[in-house]
Amino acid sequence: MSVRFALLALVALCVPVTPATTAASLADFNAAVEAAASHNRGALGYLRTGNTDLATLELERLQAAWAAVVDRFGHDRPDAFDPTLYAETVTNIGASLVAADMFLRSGRPDATATALVGMRDALSNLRRRSGVTVLADCVLDANAAMRALGALDRPPLDWSKPTTASQLSGTAEDYRRHLQRCDAMAPADVKDNPEFRRLIDGALASLALVPKAVATRDDDLFHRIVIELDAFDHLLAFRFG
Repeated sequence: MSVRFALLALVALCVPVTPATTAASLADFNAAVEAAASHNRGALGYLRTGNTDLATLELERLQAAWAAVVDRFGHDRPDAFDPTLYAETVTNIGASLVAADMFLRSGRPDATATALVGMRDALSNLRRRSGVTVLADCVLDANAAMRALGALDRPPLDWSKPTTASQLSGTAEDYRRHLQRCDAMAPADVKDNPEFRRLIDGALASLALVPKAVATRDDDLFHRIVIELDAFDHLLAFRFG
């Protein structure tokens, strides 16, 4: 399989930088990429928990799904993407998959995860620079906002500083805005998905308790809120990021 993806990486180098006569559908491209990205998320999740057998299975599925993307869209990009950036992205992802396969086979799960995150980030960069918005990128933004909130969970909090309360409230509000944006832009089938609803609604319910923690200067309550939010956030990234 790694040889096949080495060849795919080389083929990607030849992606034309001139517009196709008939541009591929952006919606079809996004759907095909999401099919591959779901396996990327799965592999990353299993690597995080140390289950390399299931990570290997997900990586094989990711390779097959990405091969389908390259076969269908390698030379037929949607008009939304700059041809040079698109070619570079496809090439870099091919290289990342080759690296991930080699690292996992050699017993280097951390390096494997780094390569898979590189693939995810390359796709996100392509979309962001092209003005293309999808749920996965919104979830990544929400993950970053959650990390910022979690970084403030350093008890005992110094409530004597006037900036402590405002920083906690402001960072929690920023995370709430990101979650609400993701909820608003989710496709109908995802928006109504029971798991998606549980994660979004559960996180928003936990965030609603932050004003109480701030008003009562309750370090323990804030810490419990962050633990709950962190669990929701990881699951949101694992399933939809």
